[in-house]
Amino acid sequence: MPADATPPHETYSYLGPAGTFTEAALAQVPEAAGKHWRSVNNVGEALADVVAGRSTAAMIAIENSIEGGVSATQDALATIPDLRIIGEYLVSVNFVLVARPGTTLADVTVVNAHPVAYGQTHLWLDKNLPGHGHIPASSNVAAAANLLTHDHANAAVAPPGITKHYDLEVLADGIGDNPNAVTRFVLVSRTVAVPPRTGADKTSIIAELPDDKAGRLLEMLEQFATRGVNMSLIESRPIGDALGRYRFNIDLDGHILDERVADALLGLKRFSPNVIFLGSYPRADKLEIEVSQRYEDDSFTAAREWLDGLITPGD
Repeated sequence: MPADATPPHETYSYLGPAGTFTEAALAQVPEAAGKHWRSVNNVGEALADVVAGRSTAAMIAIENSIEGGVSATQDALATIPDLRIIGEYLVSVNFVLVARPGTTLADVTVVNAHPVAYGQTHLWLDKNLPGHGHIPASSNVAAAANLLTHDHANAAVAPPGITKHYDLEVLADGIGDNPNAVTRFVLVSRTVAVPPRTGADKTSIIAELPDDKAGRLLEMLEQFATRGVNMSLIESRPIGDALGRYRFNIDLDGHILDERVADALLGLKRFSPNVIFLGSYPRADKLEIEVSQRYEDDSFTAAREWLDGLITPGD
């Protein structure tokens, strides 16, 4: 069957071409094994495939342990409706410096690299290639592929194993500034039913403050703190309609079916003029969430029964 004729439910979109870290993340999805993987050029195109029904889901990078949140992904999830995160996956990140055969390190004056990859290797590059120039690439693999079609750069920052796909030579390996760097990816589909709780879950939301008055951020954070809900991520992004207006991308430890999380979201909805629920899904690290007894489901249920008893005393 031609690629374009592959049924959407058997198609997964990812930032290509073959060999990217995004492809490595998609390889961790059991449901995607043996299905058609559609290579796209950017996050917007990947999510457009999902919205248009060309793909059942898209794998996109959302956070890096060094660079923080991926702004293009955060903004897309905030502005494209009816999307749902259904899983997260972690990929260890390191890089090699590659060049056309015959090139030496001394020959390198301009490096082609994805901006995020460049940010994670700039210490090595500054030390070993002082005064070098940088040309941004659309992906880590594209940076390497560009060397074979353009002569604007002498070398490229690329993923390990890139020479399996392209006729290039490795000038240096392990050039990442932090050997423990990890990128977090999420699998995004159209809105689906919330999956069951696993005990090791994460909930992603986006929320706006009601106005720019003093203390509003604290009020929003109190919705979670007073219910024992830990935030594993909170980052601000400009809304874009005026200076000083921001939305907050938040990851919560727990599932929307957990009483403490559900109660926090109800409080947040009363407070915020715009809350976007992106999904509750199993954590990639499988670590169970530890909750003190007063924030367990039974405590919320008992408190509700106590209140009901005050309103309608028993016989």
